[in-house]
Amino acid sequence: MAEITQSASASLPVTLRDVEAAAVKLAGFIKQTSFDHSRTLSDITGANIWLKFENLQFTATFKERGALNRLSALSAEQRRQGVIAASAGNHSQGLAYHAARLGIPVTIVMPKGTPFVKVQQTRAHGAEVVIDGDSYDEASATAKRLCDERELTFVHPFNDPKVMAGQGTVALEMLEDVPDLEVLPVPIGGGGLIAGVATAAKHLKKDISVIGVEPAMYPSFTAKMRGVNTATPHGTSTIAEGIAVKEVGEESYAIARPLIDDVLLIEEPFFERAVALYCNVEKTVAEGAGAASLAALLAHPRRFKGKKCGLIITGGNIDTRLLASVLTRELVREQRLVSLRIVGDDRPGLLATVSAVIGQMGANIIEVAHNRLALDVPAKGAEFDIMIETRDAQHAQEVMDALRERGYPPRAV
Repeated sequence: MAEITQSASASLPVTLRDVEAAAVKLAGFIKQTSFDHSRTLSDITGANIWLKFENLQFTATFKERGALNRLSALSAEQRRQGVIAASAGNHSQGLAYHAARLGIPVTIVMPKGTPFVKVQQTRAHGAEVVIDGDSYDEASATAKRLCDERELTFVHPFNDPKVMAGQGTVALEMLEDVPDLEVLPVPIGGGGLIAGVATAAKHLKKDISVIGVEPAMYPSFTAKMRGVNTATPHGTSTIAEGIAVKEVGEESYAIARPLIDDVLLIEEPFFERAVALYCNVEKTVAEGAGAASLAALLAHPRRFKGKKCGLIITGGNIDTRLLASVLTRELVREQRLVSLRIVGDDRPGLLATVSAVIGQMGANIIEVAHNRLALDVPAKGAEFDIMIETRDAQHAQEVMDALRERGYPPRAV
């Protein structure tokens, strides 16, 4: 599936030569981000993990690469007239930043529900932001209408050869730094990144494995491979909104399909855990889509065990409130935050006694809810919901055992 002939390669809209040409254009304007080994994440997953920190670009996303490469190809008249794009955030920021730097007017159409941080940052780069549509596809339709009305140049976030070639420069840098990489798990939204990365990687190292990663809620590439249509239930949302695209690009699909080895569908808890691990282990911020590659390793450890894997942290533009929620939810999963329900006699000192037991066991009380009116509690009884902070699951169990021994058997809620 990954074997490509020279003639077949030459017929594709993006080639290794295009990616190399893009690298020349981007030199000095795009940061060559670090590509570092992660000992701790390697120990956790069983794979040999190397991390490409694209979240450390100026706009915190690899999307700058494709955006700048496309802008560099505009004619003088196109630059004067301006450009427009539809984006959930990262493409818009990269395009707005470099368009402003080059003096090119830019309009961005964003779907409703785009994280506020991405809207705010895009505007901060000088772009006109239009919020319209419940999805990327609806926002894209609005952008194309405005494009015609205003005679602008449409810069597609993924289905554009120049954009794909620009994204492929990530793989050039990775293989230059670590030539013996074995596997590249790559997030798929519209397919621009994986098309560019696969083009470069498969030409430079024919036996390297390129594996796509999609949210299970938005299996656009997988659906196209299987020849089926997928309908995302109304109201469905994923933490990986940057790759929540209902339909993969025609050109990006045509390029990537013969070059990739497989596509994995990932459920939401793995995206959350990956975001938390990047924050807690690597001390770096990744958005849901930016953590997709690590999420794949967490979901399919046997698939990557012992393999030298290059993971691209594709973006770090996550809403701070969402990040806080993800980190707190991870504490709950690890049972470092535990809610206990205790039913006892409603007499003076009960809460003090329970609190003393918890304190003696080295746990910390975060909050307490005291309920005397619940009908499933005796009239002379009281119900407490106590949230405690513990070291880990074993410590939480020790606290519960101690409460049980003192005559206050808790129930986790």
